[in-house]
Amino acid sequence: MKLPASSKTVRKCRNINNNNSSSVVSNYGNSSRLVVAKKRSPDPDYRTKVVRPKRNWVKVAVRVRPFNQRENDRGAKCIIGMNGTTTTIANPETPKEEPKQFSFDFSYWSHDNFDDIDGVLTAKSKKYATQRDVFDNLGQGVLDNAFEGYNCSLFAYGQTGSGKSFSMVGYGKNKGIVPITCDELFKTIGRSSEETKYEVTFSMLEIYNEQVRDLLTKDNPKGGLQVRQNPKLGLFYVEKLKKVAVGSYNEIERRMEEGTSNRTVASTQMNATSSRAHTVVTITFDQIQKNEAGQETKKSSSINLVDLAGSERADSTGATGDRLKEGANINKSLSALGNVISALADLSLGKKKVVVPYRDSVLTKLLMNALGGNSKTIMIAALSPADINYDETLSTLRYADRAKKIKNKAVVNENPLDKLIRELREENEKLKGRLSGDMSVVPQSGMSPEDIEAMRRQMAEEIRLQLMANQEMMNDMDWDAKLEQSRQEDVILEQKHDSGKMKAAHFVNLNEDPMLSGVIKHKIEKGKQIRIGRKDADPAPDIVLTGLSIQKDHASIHYEEEDVVIKPGATGSKIKVNGAPLTGERKLEHNDRVLFGSNHLYVFVNPLKPDLPEGSPKTVDWDFAQKELAENSGFSTLQAGMSKDQQRTQEQVLELLPMISETNAVSEELNKYRSFELVLISGGLQEDKDKGPKPMVKVRNLLNDNIWLWERGKFMNRRYMMQEQYQQFVDGDDSYKNIPLDKDPFFDPPEDVIIGTSNVFLQSLSYALDFDDKLAVSNYKGDEEGSLYVSVSPCDGKGKSLDEESFIEDPSELLGKPYYFKVAIRSGEINNSRFTKGVYVKYKTLGDDQPVSTKVVKESLSPEFGYSRVIAIQSVNESHLDYFENNSITFFVYGCQMDTPPNSSVEKLNTKELREMAGQMRPKMVRRASILPSKPADDPKLKSELHTLQRKFDRLEKKEKRIQQLCTDWGEREKDQDFQSFYNSINAVAFSSGNKLKNKVRIITGDENRRNSDAFSVYSFELTPDMRIIPGPYEETIKEEDEPDSDSRRGSDPAKNGGTTSIPSNGTGKKPILQASKQQPQQSKAIASPANGRPSPTSSGNSVKGSKACVIM
Repeated sequence: MKLPASSKTVRKCRNINNNNSSSVVSNYGNSSRLVVAKKRSPDPDYRTKVVRPKRNWVKVAVRVRPFNQRENDRGAKCIIGMNGTTTTIANPETPKEEPKQFSFDFSYWSHDNFDDIDGVLTAKSKKYATQRDVFDNLGQGVLDNAFEGYNCSLFAYGQTGSGKSFSMVGYGKNKGIVPITCDELFKTIGRSSEETKYEVTFSMLEIYNEQVRDLLTKDNPKGGLQVRQNPKLGLFYVEKLKKVAVGSYNEIERRMEEGTSNRTVASTQMNATSSRAHTVVTITFDQIQKNEAGQETKKSSSINLVDLAGSERADSTGATGDRLKEGANINKSLSALGNVISALADLSLGKKKVVVPYRDSVLTKLLMNALGGNSKTIMIAALSPADINYDETLSTLRYADRAKKIKNKAVVNENPLDKLIRELREENEKLKGRLSGDMSVVPQSGMSPEDIEAMRRQMAEEIRLQLMANQEMMNDMDWDAKLEQSRQEDVILEQKHDSGKMKAAHFVNLNEDPMLSGVIKHKIEKGKQIRIGRKDADPAPDIVLTGLSIQKDHASIHYEEEDVVIKPGATGSKIKVNGAPLTGERKLEHNDRVLFGSNHLYVFVNPLKPDLPEGSPKTVDWDFAQKELAENSGFSTLQAGMSKDQQRTQEQVLELLPMISETNAVSEELNKYRSFELVLISGGLQEDKDKGPKPMVKVRNLLNDNIWLWERGKFMNRRYMMQEQYQQFVDGDDSYKNIPLDKDPFFDPPEDVIIGTSNVFLQSLSYALDFDDKLAVSNYKGDEEGSLYVSVSPCDGKGKSLDEESFIEDPSELLGKPYYFKVAIRSGEINNSRFTKGVYVKYKTLGDDQPVSTKVVKESLSPEFGYSRVIAIQSVNESHLDYFENNSITFFVYGCQMDTPPNSSVEKLNTKELREMAGQMRPKMVRRASILPSKPADDPKLKSELHTLQRKFDRLEKKEKRIQQLCTDWGEREKDQDFQSFYNSINAVAFSSGNKLKNKVRIITGDENRRNSDAFSVYSFELTPDMRIIPGPYEETIKEEDEPDSDSRRGSDPAKNGGTTSIPSNGTGKKPILQASKQQPQQSKAIASPANGRPSPTSSGNSVKGSKACVIM
């Protein structure tokens, strides 16, 4: 942004060229590679020599910060490692994978190995990099180059919260590169020769949403300052940017405080997210001295110190899937910067025909010189050490790795001062003459009169811009006058600085950016009532707040003896104290948090009564206040037991809540008839099957109740566009009212919406059992929105359901066989009458890449879908069985929406009234939304498991009754008792419903210690010596257990195990026993099985005549 120095160099070269010098000179962009360096000479016209410019790579450093409090609370793990100049990053999801390695000019470890001594972070070992270490390596080089006359740039890059601002500016006593550089600059000047005159100017600007704001003035024009291009030099500059002459470090410090204060006020009033703004501090450093010929020469350097906006990933803060993703400017600068860096890296690697897109954003225009131009440039990339930020940190490292491939062409900026001034004045006269003349245009073939006139206007505009640039350079040369003016302003700034040291009760602001917290203070004076409100109130309030949801008479504060009491003002004044709405008078305690409107957040400080109420925190920051607001809005912020995904979800919740509050206020101000609400969508409501809850924004049309669910990225993109509309409203610009509907960030065309979901778990398919039931359709809150009649059943290849005899007791019996099952959606019931426009169901199951849909049923709240589909598996494998065991089919019930006109009574109300009405009608929250997974009372998986068990039990019970009846019938026979026939009958029943346990009928001796327990049911009977069967005289209880080790069961007495389930017999007086154990003791004397798998009446010659025996299933 410093133009005089650059223009002097080029101006001088232009003179040489006019004198038939052999070299054409330009030190910018992709122009000629030669520059002119001044050679000292007694010749008053001076001579020059042509030299090649110094090519230097952009230096890149990375720095990792300590864990913050949130990360410590969650037990975060460090994924960054450093060894010398090498930095590694480990993927927490694949701990066995080798960490990725990157090499940079400097790798600074500031994660641990430090002590906090009176607020100053000091190293405990050589590994830790202090603020001074970073300056010595980076800032000192910037200073040295500045004194040599080179332009210098240093910019910090990284995601929000990674430590960029700490390295650049610092907090408290830990000053960063910018203040240390400024301090050392004046210390070096103080030690320099008195023969050299030093002139230092300071400017500070912010780029937010592609608008430039001068931070050294309170009043900025609508739409921000204009960025112009010098038509002759090709460089961009900010028109009418305030440049303050400074004569000491203290003066710079005060100006930085002024800029920070103005930035804080502006971000609060404009609802700007400070982490999405770029801050640029420019120090112009001129050294004026006489050469050997007695001429005054000026050696100039422009030092640009840039704190870039947070570099969040595009998929987390961008506008993925949004039809207006190109509409917002908020991410434009960083995206364009990435493209510029990539293009410059390609150029440095020798690629041809590469166009560097400097013009794509305001930021890249102003950094044109720093990247690929006349500058020595350093980039410091700030890294988060936490495993939760792996993706963002890896992206930062890759970005920095590209930047180190850029080459710049730096030259010394040194020019004769008097000649430069004279040439500027002469050129201005010539330009004025051309502007007042006819500016004749030589028309080209085919040019219309309109084209010729347009060319003439373009020429006039270029001349005016050149005149303005020349005049600004001449004004900058009168440094002494500017210094006198700035010191008069400093007196006022000093008075404000002293008044900021308050000993009385006061409010102090909180901001998401720690640099901007504690900047604004409002004193509470004793003996008077303090009124808080908008500046247009009459009488004027004592504390003026502007922005969203601030009333003219918003609140009042007064003393009651030694207590400070706050009460709301006009009806509808939004005030929260410690996260809870203020409804009447309340005494304020030290460290209370007070939110006025949507985004004026303060801490009440009372030095006269500093005792804290029980349970109050000793220190309060932005994060604490946001958690408090979230908890009072019904969102749990517990830390324990959270996974990384849940931690990320909580951070997003805390991030989104204040934004949604602000967006609702904007909707009310602009009367957009939209309401916004944060919702947590569980994995079951996501078609992409994310397992954890996902924060989304529910948007509701207050006129017709249509709703939309916006992804976080889409909402944030739209929010920035809404901010632009609100700023137009504040500026009195009505153009936002005429925006086409398809360009309006509040508008989306009607789209089908998920009414709710139903889940069917598939365990029943493992046993060839069907699932047929009426399922509740539940929305994201768990509220019932209707019901769905579905079935999932095994079938044959033609879709015919299998009979009961196909029951499978062991799923492994399905392996290697073809298998078919049918999904049927018969009908439904929908509670909400607005979905008569159409209802349909979508789902995905085994083998589906895309959701499958039923037909749309219209004009009915009891839709008859009549849908069925057969899914074929050619050969069942383990993955299929695992799918049946652990997965479900989620049925998404969709409702069709149309943009229907509202009724006349609703249309008469405004957005605020409709939102208040909706809030009164909404039932009170009965449970707290939680990031952690929960088990609802009506768990569909549990219901499915119970359903499967019931069906299995029903079929086993039928089998048991049949076997029981057979035993009874054979026991009552007096004649013709043939055991083989009895055995065959029992065996047929055992095999009739599957062979999960390879059920074989066995005759076992009455030795209970060796009783065969490879069964479910034990039916007691006696075998007489003549092979007659009579019911047994005993019943026993056998322990129900899960597959014990066979050795542990040998010789055990089943009667001593306990914990059994008994099923009474039918009329025999004996009770069959249901046994879950599957072990077969080796000592049992079972009848041997022949080759056909069926047992024979004898085994190993041992007779079983006269013994007690049982049939075991």
